[in-house]
Amino acid sequence: MRIALPAVALATLAASTVSAFALESKLSAPSSLSPDALWKKVGDFCGIGTWHPAAEKCELSADGKQRTISLKGGGAIVEKLVKWDDKHRSYSYTIVSGPLPVANYRSTIRVSPHGTGSMLTWTGYYKAKGASNADAKKAIDGVYDAGAKALTGG
Repeated sequence: MRIALPAVALATLAASTVSAFALESKLSAPSSLSPDALWKKVGDFCGIGTWHPAAEKCELSADGKQRTISLKGGGAIVEKLVKWDDKHRSYSYTIVSGPLPVANYRSTIRVSPHGTGSMLTWTGYYKAKGASNADAKKAIDGVYDAGAKALTGG
């Protein structure tokens, strides 16, 4: 009985972790820019205010770990930086608040070498909130597509 209880607890934890992120959005977009040049654009945590077409501006908290993205047309998204890896050109963040129909959102943006240029990879995991899974995925996919097109010219 002592062995079964930890196994049940572990299975429950695994199931709850999977259900916390029921949906995934992933985009990979090639760029003619070198990895360093693309990272210079995307790697600035609050730089999104200059390159994403939905963003009007971005304000960074004093500690540099939270950004508030003011959206064109009104509203804002607050995001928290959870992991930064300048050497491997990636960072991960979560949404604290905002109008997107998602909960438990965690995303990673990464830039890697690709041929003579680079590859932008943007991956997010989340649950739908106040919308169907299809509508939540469509919203996040749209954010990624618009951002990638602005960054890579694709």
